[in-house]
Amino acid sequence: MKTTHDSIDEIHAQIDEETPDDIEISSVQFEGPDLVIYSPDVETFAERDRLVPKLASTFKKRITVRPTADALVPERKAEGTIRDTIPDDAGVQSLDFDSSTGEVLVEAEKPGMVIGRHGETLEEIRAAVGWTPEVVRTPPIESSTVSNVRNFLKQERDERRDILEDVGRQIHRPTTADNQWVRITTLGCCREVGRAAFLLSTPETRVLIDCGDKPGAEGEVPYLQAPEALAAGPDSIDAVVLTHAHLDHSALIPILFKYGYDGPIYATEPTRDLMGLLQLDYLDVASKEGRTPPYDSSMVRKALKHTIPVEYGNVTDIAPDVKLTMHNAGHILGSAVSHFHVGEGFYNVAFSGDIHYRDTRLLDGAVNDFPRVETLVLESTYGGRNDYQTDQEDSERKLETVINEAHEKGGKILIPAFAVGRSQELMLVLEEAMREDRIPTMPVYLDGMIREATAIHAAYPDHLRERLRQRILYEDDNPFLADQFRPVDGGDEMRRDVVDDEPSIVLTTSGMITGGPIMSWLRLLGGDPESTLVFVGYQAEGTLGRQIQQGRDEISLNDTAGRGANRVALNMDVQTVDGFSGHADRQGLENFVRTMNPRPETVLCVHGDESSTDHLSSALYEEFGMRTVAPKNLETFRLD
Repeated sequence: MKTTHDSIDEIHAQIDEETPDDIEISSVQFEGPDLVIYSPDVETFAERDRLVPKLASTFKKRITVRPTADALVPERKAEGTIRDTIPDDAGVQSLDFDSSTGEVLVEAEKPGMVIGRHGETLEEIRAAVGWTPEVVRTPPIESSTVSNVRNFLKQERDERRDILEDVGRQIHRPTTADNQWVRITTLGCCREVGRAAFLLSTPETRVLIDCGDKPGAEGEVPYLQAPEALAAGPDSIDAVVLTHAHLDHSALIPILFKYGYDGPIYATEPTRDLMGLLQLDYLDVASKEGRTPPYDSSMVRKALKHTIPVEYGNVTDIAPDVKLTMHNAGHILGSAVSHFHVGEGFYNVAFSGDIHYRDTRLLDGAVNDFPRVETLVLESTYGGRNDYQTDQEDSERKLETVINEAHEKGGKILIPAFAVGRSQELMLVLEEAMREDRIPTMPVYLDGMIREATAIHAAYPDHLRERLRQRILYEDDNPFLADQFRPVDGGDEMRRDVVDDEPSIVLTTSGMITGGPIMSWLRLLGGDPESTLVFVGYQAEGTLGRQIQQGRDEISLNDTAGRGANRVALNMDVQTVDGFSGHADRQGLENFVRTMNPRPETVLCVHGDESSTDHLSSALYEEFGMRTVAPKNLETFRLD
């Protein structure tokens, strides 16, 4: 039987044949999804017009060309040359050399000046020192998460290299199956919101898509011990694909490594960083509430180490018979509709994750332009018959009215919101409304992870809407740095000071009131009839947020030391302002399917309560005549 080693030898021989005689090929190997060619003649390689694209087309793989060690100028001398080559105005912060790959990571305030017109500066650097420059932007707002992740991955680069080589061998192993089929098994997230987890199976491959918890339902986790999942052994899963970082999709990914999984996680780069932030906070909240979390921080670090970033639109091999392409989902920073191409044109499946179909202030709307999709797994959070969101402008006007009325009473405005996505959207709305005097200028306190999540947004401006990106990068007008935004970094003592001070707005986690700082704010403000609690996002069944939204006027809260519960009367005004959800409403979901060309043959309606999935499934069937299903958990669908 042919092995991966045999394949590499054959590819090496074929590359030798197809490259000019004056280019030496020292070695060829797989690193993750990439085919890496090592050569002392990298510059000559680059000068030969379309040689690399030609090889990529021949082998149908992403190709990276790296220099051999003897082609590299010594680091100290190379650093001086690189700094002399890059304009001073680029604001270079650091250079980090990786001799194992021949790459130098350049962190700069203005990456465009490092790159140069049409990449000219990068080419000049490569020609002068042999090292291949990779450029990253210095975050305009200091982010401990981005910094920690980058430093951690630098420290672990040798093990990362080993991981990528192992992954590469698995991806490019010879296929053995004689027949073809595709199955989807639902391990969670069906007729419910939360614990998203699906298994995509072929004769060769098993891919787990998402692995989250269920808000407000401790202990309800995905059915990972099902025969097709971890019960078949952790090695039976070839890859994990994470659509986005929200905990109902990502919280339990580290537990896979606790069970013995040792493979790759594919996600966008912002999702990787946000995943680490939210998972560590998940552990912290569990500890403060006296609960035993299902894993520890070492498993979070292991998950980060195994994450392979994927850029929107790039086709990536993740198994011998499966290619992954991620597209913007419009839900939160880095969220992705994940498209799987199985076999050589055999079958195509897309998992929507969570989507927002229309543009928002923060993000462009979800992409639904695929060459082919036979089956679509579609979220249905707002799939109910009457689940229509208010127009964004109307929503903003209503929020402004609520804030003005609360301010006139002298009260506080308390807004529980997801740290990632909704909080940043609201910050943009509040900043503009104050700048244009539609609401009074007042402090806006950011509690929980909101400030850090905002810093991560600023670190990835290329994922934001063009106008916002323009303001941050080129106009020196970062709305997230407005003077009224103030972090709550003094715990309950600072919260009490805020309550006793002037009227203000408080943005705090968690968005569904399932724990975190919102509990302290309810303890401090819940009995104040002059203050207002404003819901701006989805409140899942079983969460305290849903209960308060439906009229509950007394709640039980643990004291600050976690010693026991006390009752708090809710005398606050409670308002719901629709239109700020990161999810598409019923019309948006229907439009997402309507505008697909070609449309899918089958749609599985998931990630919604039972009535929402049933209503959306029936509506899509009636309008488009396609096969639609509202599956239950632990069902398996053969798709071919």
